[in-house]
Amino acid sequence: MKRAAAVCGIGQTEFAKNIGRSEKRIAVEAIRLALDDAGLQISDVDGLVRFNIETSDEVDITGNLGIENLRYFGEVGWGGGAGCATITQAAMAVATGQAEVVVCWRARNRGSGGRPWAATGAGVPGHGQFSLPYGLVRPVDQIAMMARRHMFETGATEEHLGAVAVSFRAHALRNPLASMQKPMTLDDYLASRMVSEPLRKFDCCLESDGALAVVVTSVERARDLKQKPAVILAGAQGTGPEHTPMTNYHAPEFLKTASPYVAKELFARAGVKPADIDVAQFYDAFTPLVLLSMEEYGFCAKGEAGPLAAEGYLSWDGGKLPSNTSGGGLSEAYVHGFNLILEGVRQIRGTSTSQVAGAELSLVTSGAGVPTSAVILASD
Repeated sequence: MKRAAAVCGIGQTEFAKNIGRSEKRIAVEAIRLALDDAGLQISDVDGLVRFNIETSDEVDITGNLGIENLRYFGEVGWGGGAGCATITQAAMAVATGQAEVVVCWRARNRGSGGRPWAATGAGVPGHGQFSLPYGLVRPVDQIAMMARRHMFETGATEEHLGAVAVSFRAHALRNPLASMQKPMTLDDYLASRMVSEPLRKFDCCLESDGALAVVVTSVERARDLKQKPAVILAGAQGTGPEHTPMTNYHAPEFLKTASPYVAKELFARAGVKPADIDVAQFYDAFTPLVLLSMEEYGFCAKGEAGPLAAEGYLSWDGGKLPSNTSGGGLSEAYVHGFNLILEGVRQIRGTSTSQVAGAELSLVTSGAGVPTSAVILASD
Protein backbone atom coordinates (compact mmCIF):
# COMPACT_ATOMS: atom_id res chain seq x y z
CA MET A 1 0.00 0.00 0.00
CA LYS A 2 3.00 2.32 0.46
CA ARG A 3 2.59 5.38 -1.79
CA ALA A 4 -0.29 3.73 -3.65
CA ALA A 5 -2.92 6.29 -2.66
CA ALA A 6 -3.14 9.95 -1.75
CA VAL A 7 -5.52 12.45 -0.23
CA CYS A 8 -6.65 14.64 -3.11
CA GLY A 9 -9.47 16.63 -1.52
CA ILE A 10 -10.49 17.99 1.88
CA GLY A 11 -13.58 19.84 3.03
CA GLN A 12 -15.16 21.03 6.23
CA THR A 13 -18.11 23.02 7.49
CA GLU A 14 -17.73 25.80 9.98
CA PHE A 15 -17.30 24.79 13.62
CA ALA A 16 -19.88 26.01 16.12
CA LYS A 17 -21.39 25.39 19.52
CA ASN A 18 -24.75 24.98 17.79
CA ILE A 19 -24.49 24.71 14.03
CA GLY A 20 -28.26 24.58 13.52
CA ARG A 21 -28.23 21.78 10.95
CA SER A 22 -28.46 18.00 11.26
CA GLU A 23 -25.45 15.71 11.23
CA LYS A 24 -26.70 14.17 7.99
CA ARG A 25 -26.87 17.56 6.32
CA ILE A 26 -23.44 18.75 7.41
CA ALA A 27 -21.93 15.40 6.38
CA VAL A 28 -23.18 15.96 2.84
CA GLU A 29 -21.94 19.57 2.90
CA ALA A 30 -18.43 18.54 3.94
CA ILE A 31 -18.26 15.79 1.32
CA ARG A 32 -19.33 18.14 -1.46
CA LEU A 33 -16.71 20.66 -0.35
CA ALA A 34 -14.02 17.97 -0.37
CA LEU A 35 -14.99 16.87 -3.87
CA ASP A 36 -14.96 20.48 -5.08
CA ASP A 37 -11.51 20.90 -3.52
CA ALA A 38 -10.29 17.86 -5.47
CA GLY A 39 -11.96 18.86 -8.71
CA LEU A 40 -14.04 15.68 -8.76
CA GLN A 41 -17.73 15.02 -9.30
CA ILE A 42 -20.17 12.99 -7.25
CA SER A 43 -20.27 10.54 -10.14
CA ASP A 44 -16.56 9.82 -9.55
CA VAL A 45 -17.15 8.48 -6.03
CA ASP A 46 -17.38 4.70 -5.71
CA GLY A 47 -16.23 4.14 -2.12
CA LEU A 48 -17.13 5.34 1.38
CA VAL A 49 -15.55 4.74 4.79
CA ARG A 50 -17.12 6.02 8.00
CA PHE A 51 -16.93 5.81 11.79
CA ASN A 52 -19.28 3.09 13.02
CA ILE A 53 -20.88 5.65 15.36
CA GLU A 54 -21.60 8.01 12.48
CA THR A 55 -25.31 8.86 12.25
CA SER A 56 -25.11 8.96 8.45
CA ASP A 57 -24.44 5.58 6.89
CA GLU A 58 -23.47 4.67 3.33
CA VAL A 59 -27.14 4.41 2.33
CA ASP A 60 -27.82 7.96 3.53
CA ILE A 61 -24.78 9.40 1.80
CA THR A 62 -25.32 7.48 -1.43
CA GLY A 63 -28.95 8.56 -1.60
CA ASN A 64 -28.49 12.17 -0.56
CA LEU A 65 -25.54 12.77 -2.88
CA GLY A 66 -26.76 10.63 -5.76
CA ILE A 67 -23.72 8.35 -5.94
CA GLU A 68 -24.34 6.13 -8.95
CA ASN A 69 -22.35 3.00 -8.18
CA LEU A 70 -20.96 2.45 -4.69
CA ARG A 71 -18.53 -0.44 -5.08
CA TYR A 72 -16.91 -0.34 -1.65
CA PHE A 73 -17.96 0.72 1.84
CA GLY A 74 -16.38 0.20 5.23
CA GLU A 75 -16.54 1.39 8.80
CA VAL A 76 -14.19 1.64 11.78
CA GLY A 77 -15.01 1.45 15.47
CA TRP A 78 -13.67 2.94 18.68
CA GLY A 79 -14.63 6.58 18.34
CA GLY A 80 -11.55 8.78 18.50
CA GLY A 81 -9.34 5.82 17.62
CA ALA A 82 -11.01 5.46 14.22
CA GLY A 83 -10.05 8.60 12.33
CA CYS A 84 -6.75 7.64 10.73
CA ALA A 85 -8.00 4.09 10.16
CA THR A 86 -10.68 5.39 7.80
CA ILE A 87 -7.91 6.88 5.66
CA THR A 88 -5.88 3.66 5.79
CA GLN A 89 -8.89 1.57 4.78
CA ALA A 90 -9.67 3.96 1.94
CA ALA A 91 -6.07 3.64 0.74
CA MET A 92 -6.32 -0.15 0.94
CA ALA A 93 -9.50 -0.09 -1.15
CA VAL A 94 -7.81 2.04 -3.80
CA ALA A 95 -4.59 -0.02 -3.77
CA THR A 96 -6.48 -3.30 -4.24
CA GLY A 97 -8.85 -2.03 -6.91
CA GLN A 98 -11.98 -2.18 -4.79
CA ALA A 99 -12.68 1.47 -5.56
CA GLU A 100 -11.12 4.40 -7.38
CA VAL A 101 -12.35 7.40 -5.37
CA VAL A 102 -13.13 6.89 -1.68
CA VAL A 103 -14.61 9.47 0.68
CA CYS A 104 -14.07 9.36 4.46
CA TRP A 105 -15.97 11.69 6.76
CA ARG A 106 -16.98 12.54 10.29
CA ALA A 107 -20.01 14.66 11.18
CA ARG A 108 -20.82 15.30 14.80
CA ASN A 109 -23.05 17.74 16.64
CA ARG A 110 -21.38 17.35 20.00
CA GLY A 111 -21.71 20.95 21.09
CA SER A 112 -25.48 21.06 20.73
CA GLY A 113 -26.10 17.39 21.48
CA GLY A 114 -26.83 15.62 24.74
CA ARG A 115 -24.39 13.93 27.08
CA PRO A 116 -23.79 10.34 25.92
CA TRP A 117 -22.97 9.18 29.46
CA ALA A 118 -26.07 10.73 31.06
CA ALA A 119 -27.87 7.37 31.30
CA THR A 120 -25.12 5.53 33.17
CA GLY A 121 -27.48 4.62 35.99
CA ALA A 122 -29.75 2.74 33.59
CA GLY A 123 -27.33 -0.17 33.22
CA VAL A 124 -24.16 -0.30 31.18
CA PRO A 125 -23.13 -3.12 28.81
CA GLY A 126 -19.64 -4.08 27.71
CA HIS A 127 -16.38 -2.79 29.14
CA GLY A 128 -18.02 0.21 30.77
CA GLN A 129 -19.92 -1.92 33.28
CA PHE A 130 -16.72 -2.28 35.30
CA SER A 131 -16.03 1.45 35.66
CA LEU A 132 -18.92 3.76 34.78
CA PRO A 133 -21.25 2.79 37.65
CA TYR A 134 -18.42 3.37 40.12
CA GLY A 135 -17.77 7.01 39.32
CA LEU A 136 -15.54 7.00 36.24
CA VAL A 137 -18.42 8.33 34.21
CA ARG A 138 -16.92 10.85 31.81
CA PRO A 139 -13.89 10.53 29.55
CA VAL A 140 -12.26 13.33 31.54
CA ASP A 141 -12.52 11.22 34.70
CA GLN A 142 -10.99 8.22 32.98
CA ILE A 143 -8.10 10.21 31.49
CA ALA A 144 -7.55 12.02 34.81
CA MET A 145 -6.61 8.66 36.31
CA MET A 146 -4.04 8.15 33.54
CA ALA A 147 -2.74 11.69 33.95
CA ARG A 148 -2.22 11.31 37.69
CA ARG A 149 -0.38 8.04 37.17
CA HIS A 150 1.79 9.60 34.47
CA MET A 151 2.67 12.41 36.85
CA PHE A 152 3.53 9.90 39.56
CA GLU A 153 5.75 7.80 37.30
CA THR A 154 7.49 10.56 35.36
CA GLY A 155 7.39 13.73 37.42
CA ALA A 156 5.21 15.53 34.87
CA THR A 157 3.54 18.62 36.32
CA GLU A 158 0.45 20.71 35.79
CA GLU A 159 2.68 23.30 34.15
CA HIS A 160 3.74 20.69 31.61
CA LEU A 161 0.11 20.00 30.75
CA GLY A 162 -0.47 23.72 30.52
CA ALA A 163 2.38 24.10 28.07
CA VAL A 164 0.53 21.80 25.66
CA ALA A 165 -2.67 23.83 25.93
CA VAL A 166 -0.87 27.15 25.56
CA SER A 167 1.10 26.00 22.49
CA PHE A 168 -1.99 24.78 20.69
CA ARG A 169 -3.95 27.93 21.56
CA ALA A 170 -1.21 30.00 19.95
CA HIS A 171 -1.65 27.98 16.77
CA ALA A 172 -5.43 28.47 16.87
CA LEU A 173 -4.94 32.23 17.00
CA ARG A 174 -3.30 32.00 13.57
CA ASN A 175 -6.26 30.00 12.22
CA PRO A 176 -9.34 32.12 11.48
CA LEU A 177 -11.54 29.00 11.40
CA ALA A 178 -10.55 27.89 14.91
CA SER A 179 -13.16 28.15 17.64
CA MET A 180 -10.85 29.66 20.26
CA GLN A 181 -9.61 33.13 19.34
CA LYS A 182 -8.65 34.48 22.77
CA PRO A 183 -4.97 34.38 23.76
CA MET A 184 -4.08 32.16 26.71
CA THR A 185 -1.06 32.29 29.00
CA LEU A 186 0.16 29.66 31.41
CA ASP A 187 -1.28 31.77 34.23
CA ASP A 188 -4.67 31.73 32.48
CA TYR A 189 -4.42 27.97 32.23
CA LEU A 190 -3.55 27.55 35.91
CA ALA A 191 -6.43 29.84 36.91
CA SER A 192 -9.02 27.78 35.01
CA ARG A 193 -11.36 25.64 37.06
CA MET A 194 -10.59 22.05 37.94
CA VAL A 195 -12.83 19.55 36.11
CA SER A 196 -11.45 16.20 37.27
CA GLU A 197 -8.21 16.51 39.19
CA PRO A 198 -5.54 16.99 37.90
CA LEU A 199 -7.31 18.11 34.70
CA ARG A 200 -8.55 21.67 34.33
CA LYS A 201 -10.98 23.19 31.87
CA PHE A 202 -8.21 23.98 29.39
CA ASP A 203 -6.88 20.42 29.54
CA CYS A 204 -10.13 19.32 27.89
CA CYS A 205 -11.09 19.39 24.23
CA LEU A 206 -13.87 21.55 22.91
CA GLU A 207 -17.45 20.36 22.43
CA SER A 208 -18.10 21.20 18.81
CA ASP A 209 -20.62 20.88 16.01
CA GLY A 210 -19.10 20.36 12.59
CA ALA A 211 -18.26 17.97 9.77
CA LEU A 212 -15.15 17.17 7.78
CA ALA A 213 -14.39 14.96 4.79
CA VAL A 214 -11.38 13.61 2.91
CA VAL A 215 -11.15 12.20 -0.62
CA VAL A 216 -8.66 9.41 -1.36
CA THR A 217 -7.64 8.18 -4.80
CA SER A 218 -4.57 6.71 -6.49
CA VAL A 219 -1.39 8.77 -6.52
CA GLU A 220 -1.42 8.73 -10.32
CA ARG A 221 -4.92 10.16 -10.51
CA ALA A 222 -4.26 12.66 -7.73
CA ARG A 223 -1.38 14.15 -9.71
CA ASP A 224 -3.83 15.21 -12.43
CA LEU A 225 -6.28 16.90 -10.04
CA LYS A 226 -6.45 20.41 -8.60
CA GLN A 227 -4.42 20.01 -5.42
CA LYS A 228 -0.95 18.84 -4.50
CA PRO A 229 -1.33 15.19 -3.42
CA ALA A 230 -0.77 14.26 0.20
CA VAL A 231 0.59 10.76 -0.35
CA ILE A 232 -0.40 8.13 2.20
CA LEU A 233 3.05 6.79 3.00
CA ALA A 234 1.80 4.35 5.64
CA GLY A 235 -1.09 3.65 7.95
CA ALA A 236 -1.56 1.31 10.88
CA GLN A 237 -4.20 0.16 13.34
CA GLY A 238 -3.75 -1.78 16.54
CA THR A 239 -4.36 -2.53 20.17
CA GLY A 240 -2.37 -4.17 22.89
CA PRO A 241 -2.81 -7.32 24.99
CA GLU A 242 -5.03 -7.21 28.07
CA HIS A 243 -6.49 -3.94 26.85
CA THR A 244 -9.57 -2.40 28.44
CA PRO A 245 -10.68 0.74 26.57
CA MET A 246 -10.14 3.97 28.53
CA THR A 247 -9.74 2.16 31.86
CA ASN A 248 -6.70 -0.06 31.45
CA TYR A 249 -5.88 0.30 35.13
CA HIS A 250 -5.51 -3.42 35.87
CA ALA A 251 -2.75 -3.94 33.29
CA PRO A 252 0.84 -4.62 34.42
CA GLU A 253 1.85 -1.39 32.65
CA PHE A 254 -0.85 1.03 33.72
CA LEU A 255 -0.01 3.69 31.15
CA LYS A 256 0.68 1.52 28.11
CA THR A 257 -1.93 2.25 25.46
CA ALA A 258 -2.37 0.85 21.96
CA SER A 259 -0.16 3.61 20.56
CA PRO A 260 3.27 1.89 20.81
CA TYR A 261 1.92 -1.12 18.92
CA VAL A 262 0.59 1.15 16.18
CA ALA A 263 3.79 3.22 16.14
CA LYS A 264 6.00 0.17 15.65
CA GLU A 265 3.99 -0.98 12.62
CA LEU A 266 3.57 2.51 11.22
CA PHE A 267 7.23 3.50 11.13
CA ALA A 268 8.29 0.07 9.86
CA ARG A 269 5.80 0.25 6.99
CA ALA A 270 6.78 3.82 6.15
CA GLY A 271 10.50 3.10 6.30
CA VAL A 272 11.15 6.23 8.36
CA LYS A 273 11.98 7.09 11.98
CA PRO A 274 10.30 9.50 14.40
CA ALA A 275 13.25 11.87 13.88
CA ASP A 276 12.29 12.12 10.19
CA ILE A 277 8.84 13.57 10.94
CA ASP A 278 8.56 17.30 10.20
CA VAL A 279 5.19 18.05 11.76
CA ALA A 280 2.71 16.12 13.90
CA GLN A 281 -0.98 16.21 14.71
CA PHE A 282 -1.42 14.36 18.01
CA TYR A 283 -4.88 13.33 19.14
CA ASP A 284 -5.60 15.85 21.87
CA ALA A 285 -8.93 15.19 23.51
CA PHE A 286 -6.97 15.92 26.72
CA THR A 287 -3.51 17.40 27.22
CA PRO A 288 -1.94 14.33 28.92
CA LEU A 289 -2.69 12.26 25.82
CA VAL A 290 -0.28 14.48 23.91
CA LEU A 291 2.53 13.83 26.39
CA LEU A 292 1.83 10.10 26.27
CA SER A 293 1.82 10.15 22.46
CA MET A 294 5.14 11.98 22.30
CA GLU A 295 6.66 9.19 24.36
CA GLU A 296 4.81 6.24 22.83
CA TYR A 297 5.46 7.28 19.22
CA GLY A 298 9.16 7.48 20.00
CA PHE A 299 9.85 11.22 19.93
CA CYS A 300 11.34 11.10 23.41
CA ALA A 301 11.92 8.74 26.32
CA LYS A 302 9.36 8.18 29.05
CA GLY A 303 9.31 11.17 31.36
CA GLU A 304 10.83 13.59 28.85
CA ALA A 305 7.63 14.79 27.16
CA GLY A 306 6.55 17.22 29.86
CA PRO A 307 9.83 19.15 30.08
CA LEU A 308 10.08 19.21 26.28
CA ALA A 309 6.57 20.67 25.99
CA ALA A 310 7.50 23.33 28.54
CA GLU A 311 10.56 24.23 26.44
CA GLY A 312 8.39 24.87 23.37
CA TYR A 313 9.01 21.55 21.59
CA LEU A 314 5.45 21.51 20.16
CA SER A 315 5.35 25.14 19.08
CA TRP A 316 5.19 26.28 15.46
CA ASP A 317 7.34 29.21 16.47
CA GLY A 318 10.72 27.54 16.88
CA GLY A 319 9.71 24.13 18.24
CA LYS A 320 11.54 20.98 17.20
CA LEU A 321 8.26 19.19 16.37
CA PRO A 322 5.48 21.69 15.58
CA SER A 323 2.26 19.94 16.49
CA ASN A 324 -1.49 20.48 16.21
CA THR A 325 -0.82 23.49 14.06
CA SER A 326 -4.49 24.36 13.49
CA GLY A 327 -5.18 24.41 17.24
CA GLY A 328 -6.26 20.77 17.46
CA GLY A 329 -9.12 19.45 19.52
CA LEU A 330 -8.17 21.77 22.37
CA SER A 331 -8.52 25.05 20.48
CA GLU A 332 -9.74 24.54 16.88
CA ALA A 333 -12.59 22.03 17.27
CA TYR A 334 -13.19 18.51 18.51
CA VAL A 335 -14.73 16.23 15.90
CA HIS A 336 -13.18 12.96 17.08
CA GLY A 337 -9.81 14.14 15.80
CA PHE A 338 -10.80 14.24 12.14
CA ASN A 339 -9.72 17.87 11.83
CA LEU A 340 -6.18 16.70 12.62
CA ILE A 341 -6.18 14.71 9.37
CA LEU A 342 -7.13 17.76 7.33
CA GLU A 343 -4.41 19.80 9.00
CA GLY A 344 -1.91 17.05 8.24
CA VAL A 345 -2.89 17.33 4.58
CA ARG A 346 -2.59 21.12 4.61
CA GLN A 347 0.95 20.85 5.97
CA ILE A 348 1.94 18.66 3.02
CA ARG A 349 0.21 21.03 0.60
CA GLY A 350 1.93 24.03 2.17
CA THR A 351 -1.34 25.80 3.01
CA SER A 352 -1.55 25.66 6.82
CA THR A 353 -2.02 28.90 8.73
CA SER A 354 0.95 27.73 10.82
CA GLN A 355 2.90 26.21 7.97
CA VAL A 356 6.10 24.31 8.72
CA ALA A 357 8.57 25.31 6.03
CA GLY A 358 9.49 22.43 3.73
CA ALA A 359 7.30 19.87 5.50
CA GLU A 360 7.75 16.51 3.76
CA LEU A 361 6.44 14.06 6.38
CA SER A 362 3.33 14.69 8.46
CA LEU A 363 2.25 12.34 11.26
CA VAL A 364 -1.39 12.16 12.35
CA THR A 365 -2.49 10.04 15.31
CA SER A 366 -5.91 8.99 16.55
CA GLY A 367 -7.21 8.46 20.07
CA ALA A 368 -5.04 6.95 22.78
CA GLY A 369 -6.74 4.81 25.41
CA VAL A 370 -8.73 2.80 22.88
CA PRO A 371 -7.83 0.60 19.89
CA THR A 372 -6.31 3.23 17.66
CA SER A 373 -4.70 4.17 14.35
CA ALA A 374 -2.23 6.59 12.76
CA VAL A 375 -1.03 7.67 9.33
CA ILE A 376 2.04 9.29 7.85
CA LEU A 377 1.37 11.65 4.96
CA ALA A 378 4.15 12.60 2.56
CA SER A 379 4.94 14.87 -0.34
CA ASP A 380 4.81 13.21 -3.74
